[in-house]
Amino acid sequence: MSMTRVMTRGVVFVHSTPAALCPHIEWALESVLGADVNLEWTQQPVAPGLVRTEFSWSGEPGSGAKLASALRGWDHVRYEVTEEPSPGNDGSRWSHTPNLGIHHTWTSASGDAVVSEDRLRSALVASQGDPEEFRAEMAELLGTAWDQELEPFRYAGDGAPVRWLHRVG
Repeated sequence: MSMTRVMTRGVVFVHSTPAALCPHIEWALESVLGADVNLEWTQQPVAPGLVRTEFSWSGEPGSGAKLASALRGWDHVRYEVTEEPSPGNDGSRWSHTPNLGIHHTWTSASGDAVVSEDRLRSALVASQGDPEEFRAEMAELLGTAWDQELEPFRYAGDGAPVRWLHRVG
């Protein structure tokens, strides 16, 4: 009986980093993916003196979390890692900014944020019936502050090339 390995894919967006960290970021990603990673770095127009890159990856489910964790140690890096849903696994997005740290969101097949029933119940309890507090809880669950901080960097990357990485074996 042969077993089929479940695979997924995603994208790593390094929205901004000092150029000195580029080789370290590549090494961190290589250590997770087990393959050479050669990224094309371009200037980040929103933050002069910083660079950006993005690339697509494929791997086993859970690789997105490992990639996000590998990048987590550097304070001056803005990044997002996505992982598409795969059989038996939800999709995810990890967003990181120097000011806010890291935020994780589960995602649907169409890329929408998915909030679990338990997290909604917890937000209701924490808000204690105050509509403004509930709005704040929802903003936290959805990562609104991360989206607001990253949006100018995302926009600056429109039209940037995406490189697909394929691993055989």
